[in-house]
Amino acid sequence: MLKRNPVDDVTFLRPAPKKRRTGMVVYGPAIVASIAYIDPGNFATNLTAGAQFGYTLVWVIVAANAMAILVQYLSAKLGLATGRDLPELCREYMSRPVAIGLWIQAELVAMATDLAEFVGAAIGLNLLFGVPMAVAGLITGVIAFGLLALEQRGYRRFELAIAGLFGIVFLGFAYNVIWVGADSTAVAAGLVPSFAGTDSVLLAVGIIGATVMPHVIYLHSALTKNRARWHDEPSRRRVLRSQRIDVAIALGAAGVTNLMILILAASLLHDSGGVGSADPIEFTHSELGRVVGGGAALAFAAALLASGLSSSSVGTYAGQVVMQGFIRRRVPLLLRRGITMLPALVVLALELPATQVLVISQVTLSFGIPFALVPLLLLTRRKDLMGVFVNRRVTTTTAACCAALIIGLNTFLIVGTFG
Repeated sequence: MLKRNPVDDVTFLRPAPKKRRTGMVVYGPAIVASIAYIDPGNFATNLTAGAQFGYTLVWVIVAANAMAILVQYLSAKLGLATGRDLPELCREYMSRPVAIGLWIQAELVAMATDLAEFVGAAIGLNLLFGVPMAVAGLITGVIAFGLLALEQRGYRRFELAIAGLFGIVFLGFAYNVIWVGADSTAVAAGLVPSFAGTDSVLLAVGIIGATVMPHVIYLHSALTKNRARWHDEPSRRRVLRSQRIDVAIALGAAGVTNLMILILAASLLHDSGGVGSADPIEFTHSELGRVVGGGAALAFAAALLASGLSSSSVGTYAGQVVMQGFIRRRVPLLLRRGITMLPALVVLALELPATQVLVISQVTLSFGIPFALVPLLLLTRRKDLMGVFVNRRVTTTTAACCAALIIGLNTFLIVGTFG
């Protein structure tokens, strides 16, 4: 028997806040979610794609970002409508074995996320200051704790810190793309869907995995679940409109950043024969210093460091939401951070190829997307749960197509690689 959600009974009984706050209070969660869309895994996949295939996979970034905007809006709307987050609702509305299975895969996804974020931040510290990679990983963990401490003193401080780091990433790549330049005709041609062999499919799946991030699908609903109240239809519309704007601006900026990363690699590396056996991140840094100058190399390393530090904090925050929502358990933040960062520290200590590890981690994330996206779709289409916030039919159909596309790409990758 379906459980009735009290949202239908109280939606229009909530106390009326001031009109200005009704809309403004929901601005901010999307910027926290969007930082995960420009984490070091994006650097690895986009730089590799641009270096190997030029502008061929531009369309993948555009498509992935469009899917990300839709998915994050649905997650934000779920939190607003129900006052609960996606993991909590999965535990309540799905069978216990299914909920436990979803929790286990979500924890594995969190470890893959931490792998990308820690390795990326460590590379940034190494490029900027020459810090040994293993030590740089530990420094990343300490700084991530500091950023998370801001959230304990109010969500606005945490959001402003993340927004500042986001700005460093965006401006760093804008600076470099302006100096390096781009072939506008080739960029336009890259908007036409096409692949260049199985390797390009691998990177396409990695780009989607690095763009549509499973852990922030869970997180976004938690960021919005206590952020706004409404008492009538006009105020409800203001809340939804504000949330759409928040998601569109933040995720749009993340999409532009990803495009700039690929364009930089395509313009700087592809025409010169790619990177060969070199590490794409380190090679891009050195080539920027050689072709453009030290300022460009510094901007690149600073952007990588800011990306790793901010996304690492957001990843840990998401991990807490996942565990508390699925199994109603919390572990000390220090313990959780230590467990999830272990694989990254092992990679750094063994000096494994950093960018290759980052790409593989992003492909792993792509396989986790359906396990977050399908429950989100099933829940947001339920009238008894969402009330007046329930999806329109076109929204449900579009989201279902996104899920089918991701699953299809993953299946094609498996067949192409092992078949």
